[in-house]
Amino acid sequence: MTDTALSPAPFTPPTRFAVPGRVPVGNDTAGTWQSATLTEIRRETPHAATYRFAVPAWAGHVPGQHLMLRLTAEDGYTAQRHYSLASAPDGSGHIELTLDHVEGGEVSGWFRTEARPGDRIELRGPLSGFFAWPGDRPALLLGAGSGVVPLMSMVRHHRARRLSVPLRLLVSARSPGELIYAREYGAETTPVFTRGAPPGVPVGRISAAHVEPLLAEAPEEGWEAYVCGSNGFAEHASRLLVAAGQPVDRIRIERFG
Repeated sequence: MTDTALSPAPFTPPTRFAVPGRVPVGNDTAGTWQSATLTEIRRETPHAATYRFAVPAWAGHVPGQHLMLRLTAEDGYTAQRHYSLASAPDGSGHIELTLDHVEGGEVSGWFRTEARPGDRIELRGPLSGFFAWPGDRPALLLGAGSGVVPLMSMVRHHRARRLSVPLRLLVSARSPGELIYAREYGAETTPVFTRGAPPGVPVGRISAAHVEPLLAEAPEEGWEAYVCGSNGFAEHASRLLVAAGQPVDRIRIERFG
């Protein structure tokens, strides 16, 4: 199976930037497969869409967590993928996932071409507390492309709970048309475009010029940094943070690809 999800899998290879420690976020239902019903599909970009599911037995999650999704074909063949949760925890019995269409991908291809409201799938979670952010500390978020998905769960949680703790988001996309959740960003977010940008907006990667002012304005207790994206982006962003003075043991990374 070669499918690569929009929401990155929770794979964190050994790196001097990946630090130990996790938020304790377990619950009794995380290891049990549950039935979920697709209730809504929202297009985010030409390649990405958000899928909303009703999960009656969902016990809640912490922003930054992920789940395992399972599809079963009529002949019994199954495919499983990890997806980060895009929605904030709200007790509604609904969750949201944002998926990208990957050419030749089994799961993303099914969602793009076949999925309709009323379809039922299976899922298990929430999983992992390493990348979780319960809203108890200032958060500096850096994401690129699909890496913004778990970070958006944090932004939505921050807004929904009207948290006073500082939160900032740097998000990178190839162009405005490929910026996932473009309609939702507010003053907490700085978008960076690597290939095409609106008139007067520079084109390029996230750089020291973006990161250094945020570190200079860090709250008294400092930032907890969350970095999510491809391997290349994760290393690039982490090195920028360290060079700007962010402690290595306060950088959490989730990467994919």
